Amino acid sequence: MKIMVVGGGGREHAIIKKLKENKAITEIFALPGNGGMKDDATLVNIGAKDIESQVEFAKANKIDYAVVAPDDPLVLGAVDALTTAGIPCFGPNKAAAIIEGSKVFSKNLMKKYGIPTAEYEVFNDLHKALEYLETAPIPTVIKADGLALGKGVIIAETREDAKSAVRSMMEDKVFGDSGSNVVIEEFLEGPEVSVLSFTDGNTVVPMVSSMDHKRALDGDKGLNTGGMGTVAPNPYYTKEIAQECMDKIFIPTINAMKNENRSFKGCLYFGLMITKNGPKVIEYNCRFGDPETQVVLPLLESDLLTIMKATTDGTLKDVQVKFSNGAAACVVMASNGYPQKYQSGYKIKIADEIQDKVYVAGAKLEDGILKTAGGRVLGVTATADNLKDALKNAYENVNKVTFDNAFYRKDIGKKAMEVLK
Repeated sequence: MKIMVVGGGGREHAIIKKLKENKAITEIFALPGNGGMKDDATLVNIGAKDIESQVEFAKANKIDYAVVAPDDPLVLGAVDALTTAGIPCFGPNKAAAIIEGSKVFSKNLMKKYGIPTAEYEVFNDLHKALEYLETAPIPTVIKADGLALGKGVIIAETREDAKSAVRSMMEDKVFGDSGSNVVIEEFLEGPEVSVLSFTDGNTVVPMVSSMDHKRALDGDKGLNTGGMGTVAPNPYYTKEIAQECMDKIFIPTINAMKNENRSFKGCLYFGLMITKNGPKVIEYNCRFGDPETQVVLPLLESDLLTIMKATTDGTLKDVQVKFSNGAAACVVMASNGYPQKYQSGYKIKIADEIQDKVYVAGAKLEDGILKTAGGRVLGVTATADNLKDALKNAYENVNKVTFDNAFYRKDIGKKAMEVLK
């Protein structure tokens, strides 16, 4: 079988490494991939948003199955275009991908179907938004409606910060058209949990839970990033919480999308907050999260391609989805200065014995040499029977990767370990 994976980050590298375990797959193409994937996939210089070229490539190379991993091409309709061309796909169509593509849509969906989430108001008029903020509870959360590279959410600690955030989105257009509409919502408190799930539009199968670390610096200090590391499972996600989420959030969401004629197939990501009033949805993503994928997929014991095809074919209820009872930890190694300005172009050295545990995100090949080419350069993952050992192994593996200007958090998993004590 020939497989095509759209995307070029650590998430895609994790997907490709897991797919490679299926012996029926003869070749995997990464569009565009990155230099760190060269030993795992054939790199094709076609961008993630270049849907027309993706379709042409898939037809010309007789691709048997495509995996569209990033949010942008999903929201733009890559799955629709490939499916129309006769290429079966993993991922939601454009109508379903709106669950991430528009925060206004997702908030209104939750309100309509009684799915627990933060209280909110939607604005498309700057003056009305500013007027509302005069009396809104503080702190508050300001969200740009559309996609914004994971940066369109601002937690405002003061009224002035809230007004500044709204102005930057609606007036200064820092996120382009994504900020034409904004959601102003209640600030929720409690531990956060990420739950990725496989779904074919009728059946939903949650994967092992995970805990992301968004802040750039130790102690949850510094700016928000795309994620500096993850652990799985998340100790806050108990069996009781999991059942409540299944009954009140997961199944109702799948049914709500079906009722709206937007049946969701693929990976639906639930970003949850465990509040004193129970679990609530912070956000939905229409795809695998990154770096959550880098701890969740290493714990998957079932065949990934079989599961993916079942989501496409509507047969997920007939497929076994089994995860290890162990734990996984991922430490992201980034370029110093990320998520703001940073230097790139430094040579990356990865010890041979940990090649299979490293998921490369921001890197390029120059004259056969792998060099840094992004903020988050790579994720180093380890699995073990328990989280303590997984973390120990991950940090030992970090010491086997070197590049100039590297930095990483030293406290990934610390909160999780405190809960487990």
